[in-house]
Amino acid sequence: MAPAFAAQDAGQDSNTAAAMDTLPAHAQPPPSTPLRPESVYHAPGHASSRGMMASVASFADTTSVADESIADDKKSKKSKKSMRPKATKDGLLEGSESGIAHADSRYAGLNRRLLMCAIVAAISSVNYGWVIGSINIPAQVIEQCSTGPETWTNGFPSCIPMRSIMWGLVVGLTPLGAWAGSMFSGLSADRFGRKYTLMLNNIFFVAGALLSGTATSVAQLAVGRFVSGVGCGVASNVVSIYNSEAATIRARGFLGGFQQLMILVGLFLSQVVSIGLSKAPLWRVLFSVSAAIAIGQTALLYFIPESPRYLASKGKVEQSRASLQALRANLDIGIEFENLLVAVETSKIDATLPKPSLWQVLTGKTEQDLRHLVFCALFLMVSQQWSGAKGVMFYSTEILTSAFHLSKTEKETIPNIAQLLTLGIGGIGAVAVIIGMNILDRAGRRTVLICSSLATSICAAVIVIATKVDVAPLVATAMYMFNLVFQSGAGFIPYLTASEILPYYALGSISGLAAAANNLTLFVVSFIFPILDDALGPYLFVPFIVTNFLTFLFGVFLMPEAKGKPVSQVVDEYQGPIHIVAGPFKRRPRPEMVDTPITYESQSVK
Repeated sequence: MAPAFAAQDAGQDSNTAAAMDTLPAHAQPPPSTPLRPESVYHAPGHASSRGMMASVASFADTTSVADESIADDKKSKKSKKSMRPKATKDGLLEGSESGIAHADSRYAGLNRRLLMCAIVAAISSVNYGWVIGSINIPAQVIEQCSTGPETWTNGFPSCIPMRSIMWGLVVGLTPLGAWAGSMFSGLSADRFGRKYTLMLNNIFFVAGALLSGTATSVAQLAVGRFVSGVGCGVASNVVSIYNSEAATIRARGFLGGFQQLMILVGLFLSQVVSIGLSKAPLWRVLFSVSAAIAIGQTALLYFIPESPRYLASKGKVEQSRASLQALRANLDIGIEFENLLVAVETSKIDATLPKPSLWQVLTGKTEQDLRHLVFCALFLMVSQQWSGAKGVMFYSTEILTSAFHLSKTEKETIPNIAQLLTLGIGGIGAVAVIIGMNILDRAGRRTVLICSSLATSICAAVIVIATKVDVAPLVATAMYMFNLVFQSGAGFIPYLTASEILPYYALGSISGLAAAANNLTLFVVSFIFPILDDALGPYLFVPFIVTNFLTFLFGVFLMPEAKGKPVSQVVDEYQGPIHIVAGPFKRRPRPEMVDTPITYESQSVK
């Protein structure tokens, strides 16, 4: 080697060594096997005082040493691979570099204690599903008195006859109440805590259930549905907050879709029970079950810890530590708890800084232009409700009754085929969410949304065709597929999007606006769905073919991909006004020709 290069290498080695000395012990790299002097390659052009035989001997020696180095590298890699931490069933990591098993809570998965706490909190989501699902199967019994004329027993009517437009209003008041509940749920959670807000929220579920279960008029039933809706709105926000703050890093993906799964579980259970409680006056018991669920959850909530982050934000450090330890049974929470305290202090400092207004965020007058990302978050939350999926959840019994042309006698028979098929639609939705949760991190948000929305649009078209040609089994099959493909992607992706693409300073205001838009859109769809049914007849799902296809186009051209990316990277990639980010019309810059350096040891020749 030339002296200049040797000196350069020596200088680099000394600088690197000095830099490595400044690293803490746990960050020091493992020692590597140094190259032997014999293994250094000499370029053919270098002078040599040795003859041809010496060159051959040197080459043989070099080959031998190279083989030894390769063998050493293989042994080193195998040793490192055997020492690599491995996850156990409980989320522990075994085989640290020190050779001692450790249980750092930062690397833990979903343990039994955490799962039980998440389930107890998500009972509110089950109640949410119960409220929106319990009104589907007995709809014709209540509004049309399908099992017989209105009679009064012990001061209660057997049914509450009303026109379809009024029934749409009664159904739509639940999401309107959910909108109202979502507006104050965040303030309540910050003031009273996540756990105690869920306890207090059960008052709305109990009151709404009693009002609906004892309703003697349209007005009382409507008020009961609205009050229950308030409980649904609070639950939808606070349950997600509690589970996200209680979850470990590895469990956040699962618990992120857990709330939607539990809502569909509640909806399915309500429809199972509805089969036996749809007759008059048993439908009143069906509505009252929501109160029993709320009372049972209130008792269970006493046995789960409060959110560690909430306690730390209130200065209750020791209680926060105890809460985190309860959620991380048998794990070392030292580093995770320190990180939690740092995050809480940082958020307090950020809270003292001036934040941009909602108008500034919407108009792009912030440090980063978020208009495209804000549009995406709002579009997804609105399009989710315009998909027609909630119409299937709320009105599937009436749609199938019409498709199968059930006679008055068949309507009076409980359960009839329309009710039994509705039961299956609710069950397949829960299965679809589980499927979606498993493929989301593999395929990516954008890909799943594109496939889900396109398939939903196709299923809506099949429903229209099958209804027009009067093939009832095909209508039922298409409705099953409609719910399956929608819930496996487009049904829950909107709930995850805002937190994955928006920076913290804009997340609160835009999330609140998106939730409000979502619930208000659901109110409109629920209200006009029976009106559209009367007006469009067999073409009821034509508007939803269009809306789902628009969502498909949105996914192809505008949807940002957040898979495996921090929020900062997503913002850097997609900031700016609304623009095409993918697809055939995306203008991609031509790759520049860059000279690739050819390296020989420390030399760089272009």
